[in-house]
Amino acid sequence: MSMRWAVVLLLVLPGVGWAEVPPESKGVPGLDETILLEPDVDEPLEGVVEDDEAEEEESPPTTSSSGSRWANRLSLEATTWALLPRRGVGRDEGFLQVYPRMEVVKPGVLQLELGAPVRLRMWGGDAGGSLVRKEDWDELSDWGQVVQNLMVGGDAPNFVWVGALESYTLLSGHLVRRYSNRGNPNYNPAGAVVTGMLRPLYVEAFASDVLGARLMGAEVVLDVQHILMRQQPYPMKYMLALSAVHDWGKAGGTSEPMTLAHLDGTAILVSRRNGKGGFELQANVGWGGRPGEGGAWGAVAGLGAEYMSSTVDMRARLEGRLQRGGFRQGAFGPDYELARFQVAGPTAVPQADAPFPDGYSAQGEVIFNWDAESLGVLGQRHFRLSMGAEVFNWGRVDVDGRLETQLFHRNLSVGVGGLAVGAGQSGARYLALGDVRWRFLGGKLYAVGQGGTLLFPTAEGTLRPGAFASVGLGVDNAR
Repeated sequence: MSMRWAVVLLLVLPGVGWAEVPPESKGVPGLDETILLEPDVDEPLEGVVEDDEAEEEESPPTTSSSGSRWANRLSLEATTWALLPRRGVGRDEGFLQVYPRMEVVKPGVLQLELGAPVRLRMWGGDAGGSLVRKEDWDELSDWGQVVQNLMVGGDAPNFVWVGALESYTLLSGHLVRRYSNRGNPNYNPAGAVVTGMLRPLYVEAFASDVLGARLMGAEVVLDVQHILMRQQPYPMKYMLALSAVHDWGKAGGTSEPMTLAHLDGTAILVSRRNGKGGFELQANVGWGGRPGEGGAWGAVAGLGAEYMSSTVDMRARLEGRLQRGGFRQGAFGPDYELARFQVAGPTAVPQADAPFPDGYSAQGEVIFNWDAESLGVLGQRHFRLSMGAEVFNWGRVDVDGRLETQLFHRNLSVGVGGLAVGAGQSGARYLALGDVRWRFLGGKLYAVGQGGTLLFPTAEGTLRPGAFASVGLGVDNAR
């Protein structure tokens, strides 16, 4: 997403509209589940009220507390959860997974969801091992998973959000793009995002782990036109942004510290808005590097396009990138929580120490949301696709994506996702995930199944391959 629309969108977590959303699809606010907050860019700033916002005020979500502005959701899942060996490495382990959750919401003020999966051993493991899977709770950061979602405020751009980071992008996305803080299956932190605006500045800061010294960063955006011409009816058309991210490497396993910084400029080339939707075309250029390491730098230039209506939200981006001295854009990406221990490819070393060939690449991303009724209800998506890819001139290809669909009056939800890092080279890394949910008996009872491949960091700094499968039942008051 472009920085401009990130600034003028209400950043919210999907899955609170009381329509069914698989937990795996939940992401940090600001990426894929957004509703317009600020005035139409083709209208004056003064005296404008968004229709969608007014409709939301008149129609609060229907819940057990529909007589007040408070809403709640209770759910409980009970599934089997089996860990399976891959490539002859490891052994079978089986667990009973009990997953209680409680959620309360007061729109625009507070959203809180608590709960965590507790895995009780049924077979496998060491003799005399603990009843509860110890890897899920063996460090302070793991207790962050109890906070599934916490959002204070709700009127962008000023709010605080805490929870799991899924496909998180820090504004311009040239340092942190499509990052997940749960890529290590034995590390379950809660991240945080804080945003604020004091014109002409907009700031977004994040931490991947609120209980440990890990990945932290911020991006500051300057509205250049506001500086030159004071407040204008078309804000954020020309922007300068400075971002910096540092990994202390002291939680979820120890790794080498790393710091990156980036400077970006963005200009809106075309902006068209009407009562049915809007289209925007933007251009961006940037330069970044590793502070303290001479010769490690990179440059980027590209175009982005966005279209939004009541039923369609589509974003696309294409960039050309240049890398020198080991620096690369998007270094904190979907594979980072594994690459910090061992990068994909022929060099089996941590990312902070891995040589990255000088060269150039083409990077593209597409995010497409469609719903036959309306995208206004959070989590309500008949179809959703999110995919990113980067192709390097020296033969490497990185791809990640996820596709989700809701069928049969939203009683059936299906999702598939995958990650390929270093494709075209020896030592390439491939991961896959699939999940399905089927509601029956009026929708309050549902069956759930999941499966996929995993990589577990070891004490030696290598990655042990594995897989998992889960099937069971759940019940909630979402319908």
